[in-house]
Amino acid sequence: MALQHTIKKVASLSGIGLHTGDEAKVTINPAPENYGITFVRTDLNDSPVIEADIDNVVELERGTTIGKDGVSIKTIEHLMAALAGLEIDNCLVEVEAPELPLMDGSALPFVQLIQNAGIQEQPAQREFLKIEKPILLYQDNDTGYSIFPMDQFHITLMIDYSQKNPMLSSQHTTMFSLDDFAKEFAPARTFCFLSEIEMLREKGLIRGGTLDSAVVMQDVDLTQEHIEYIRKLFEYSGPIEPGKNGFLNNAKLRFYNELCRHKALDLIGDLYLLGKPILGHVLAARTSHASNHMMAKKIREKISKHEKQKAKEQIEPQVSYQDILEILPHRYPFLLIDNVIEIEPGKKIIATKNVSFNDPFFQGHFPGDPVMPGVLQIESMAQAGGIMGLFSQKMSKDKAIAFLGIDKARFREMVRPGDQLRIECELLQNRRGTIRFAGKCFVGDKIASEAELFAMLTAKK
Repeated sequence: MALQHTIKKVASLSGIGLHTGDEAKVTINPAPENYGITFVRTDLNDSPVIEADIDNVVELERGTTIGKDGVSIKTIEHLMAALAGLEIDNCLVEVEAPELPLMDGSALPFVQLIQNAGIQEQPAQREFLKIEKPILLYQDNDTGYSIFPMDQFHITLMIDYSQKNPMLSSQHTTMFSLDDFAKEFAPARTFCFLSEIEMLREKGLIRGGTLDSAVVMQDVDLTQEHIEYIRKLFEYSGPIEPGKNGFLNNAKLRFYNELCRHKALDLIGDLYLLGKPILGHVLAARTSHASNHMMAKKIREKISKHEKQKAKEQIEPQVSYQDILEILPHRYPFLLIDNVIEIEPGKKIIATKNVSFNDPFFQGHFPGDPVMPGVLQIESMAQAGGIMGLFSQKMSKDKAIAFLGIDKARFREMVRPGDQLRIECELLQNRRGTIRFAGKCFVGDKIASEAELFAMLTAKK
C-alpha cells in the first residue's frame, strides 16, 4: 500500500524571477494528509491562496501560471515537477513574489530544497489516477500525446528542432520510474533560441533572464556588432561566442539529450496539476506547456467520465422483469412494481408503477371518480423496499422480507388512471436484520404519498 508524503520541516530558497527580474523567495511547509499542493502569496495582504490545479491555470506563455480572483503565481512547473518526482502529496508553498525564482533553469534546486527539508511518510493511503483506456491527443503542428494503462508512471518523449538548426538533431528520452527523476531528469535545464529571447527582452519581458540561466540555442549569425548588441541588451559581461555544437558559447550539456529531458520534466510538473499521481505510460512528441495543459484536461475529462460510468454501473445494475418476479412473492393482481430504473442495493431504489384503467381495484374503488387506493401506494413502497433490500441473486433465493410496521404515512395528491407512479425508497437504518426505510410516491414532480416502513429479513420457508 502506497502512503502519502509531506516534508519534515520548513525550508526556503531565494533567486531572481524570470519575468520581473526581482528577487523571489519560496518557502515550503509541511501539510496534513489529503491537503494537496497549495500556493500562498505571502507578499500580498490577506495572503491569497491558490490551489495547484489545472482549473486554476491562467497563462501558459513561457511557463505555467496559476491564478485565482485576479492573483497569480508564475513559473511553478519546476517546483511542481520536483514535488511529483519526489512523491510529495501534501505541501504548503509560500511565495513572496508574483513568480517563483528561475534558479539555474532546472528542477534540481527545488529537489535539493525538498531533500534538505526531509520527506515524511503519512498514514493516509496515496490515491492515483489510474488510466483504464488509452487516451490520445494530436494537434496540427505534429504535437502528439498518448497515454496507456500501466501499473506505474512511465514516460517516453521526443523533440525535433533540426529545422531551426541542423546541428540540433531529434532527441528522445524515457523515464522508467520516478525513482530516476532526481538524478536523471531534475538537473536538465530549460532552453530557448537566441532570436526568441532577444525579441522577448526587447519587449521588456524576461527581465530576470540571462544568457546563463538557460541553454541558449544559436539560430542567428553572430557578427561582432550583433555580439555587442546582445551584451548591451542583457547587460551581460561574460563571453558571447558562436557555438560549434549549435549552442551559444559551446555550452556543455548536462546530458546528451538534456533538452528532451527538460521537456519531460515540464510535462511531469504540468501533469501533477491534476492533483494526484498518474498510473500510465505517457508517450509525447513536440510538447509545450499549452499542449501539456490540454492533455491534462483531457485526462481529467476521460477519468471523470470513466468514474461516472463505473459509479452508474454500480448504482444502476440492470434489473429485469424476471428479477422482480424472482425477488417478490407477489403476482397479479398484487404485483405493484413494473420497472426499476435506478437501484443501489441495500441503500436506495427508484421504481415505477403504470396506473391503468385495467387495474382491478378501479372496478370498485370510487368507480365514478377513480383514484388509486392509498393503501396500495403504501404497498408499492413496501415492494420497492423489498427489492432494494433483497437485490442479489444469493439473497433473493433464500431470503424474504416481512413487514413490521408503517409510520408517518401521509397522502397528498390523487393518483388516477393514466398516471405513472414513481416510487423512491431510501434506507434509514439497518440493524441486525431489521431495516427502516423512507418511501415516497410521486406523480410527475408532486409527492402523492409518503411513509416510513419497518421490515425484517427472514429465511424463506
